[in-house]
Amino acid sequence: MDETDLATWAAGLAADLGIEQALDVDTVLKLAADAAHAVMRPAAPVTTFLVGVAIGRAGGDDARVAEILETVAAAITRWDTAPR
Repeated sequence: MDETDLATWAAGLAADLGIEQALDVDTVLKLAADAAHAVMRPAAPVTTFLVGVAIGRAGGDDARVAEILETVAAAITRWDTAPR
């Protein structure tokens, strides 16, 4: 599967689910990669799921979406730099 197939898949699935908001596939993939590398691999799908729920609850407001993504990026950074 290449990037075109992935974008087609995402658009089709969004339509099937009745989601009208445009999906920025690159942003989702970067978020998943950051979570996988900074936390652990299983954090990628868990993080993207939780972000999706938060964005859905926010009603898709662009400013709120940006805020959610910033919050998650900060949480990933904190986790990655925290002593354990």
